[in-house]
Amino acid sequence: MKFELPKLLYDYNALEPSIDALTVEIHYDRHHRGYANKLNEALEKHPEFAEGKTIEAILSDVNSIPEDIRQAVINTGGGYANHNLYWAILSPNGGGLPKGELLAAITKTFGSFPEFKTELTKKANSVFGSGWAFLVVNKNKALEIVASANQNSPLSDGKTPILGIDVWEHAYYLNYQNKRPDYVTAIWNIINWDEVERLYNETV
Repeated sequence: MKFELPKLLYDYNALEPSIDALTVEIHYDRHHRGYANKLNEALEKHPEFAEGKTIEAILSDVNSIPEDIRQAVINTGGGYANHNLYWAILSPNGGGLPKGELLAAITKTFGSFPEFKTELTKKANSVFGSGWAFLVVNKNKALEIVASANQNSPLSDGKTPILGIDVWEHAYYLNYQNKRPDYVTAIWNIINWDEVERLYNETV
């Protein structure tokens, strides 16, 4: 089986001014597509291994990946899965507040939505080099904020990501240059809370 690049659900310019059209185009059509292509190339060496498996299932059990392609699959599969999530939880109609059970869980875990926002923002801005900040559901079905280096996926630590902020420079540098905090602040205006809540409900 081959892993396909999910269709982007909005135009390249739809996330402006938070993320400019050229950044979305390059990020999606070159970086994300590149991860998908390289993942498929790696898996061609062991086609039987990936047969019938989702990328989530593969990344949740990295020790089962054939050793000669393991690191390549962790890197490219992580990039593929992380970006699948990233584009899905962004929307031109996003922003505002979560609601329902997700908001209740955020309030219970972090004290309030503003406290959660501050903590996730701080985590995203404190990632050294390239990586991600995630809101995840852990093994105890509780919310947790984690960071990962490069394209490592929380799935490999038994945690399900439901919101991810990409802080690789390719995610923001054309518009924000070295001002990562400005990009992270802008992301909050386009978070698709309906999708984050759907993923939360699906996980718990």
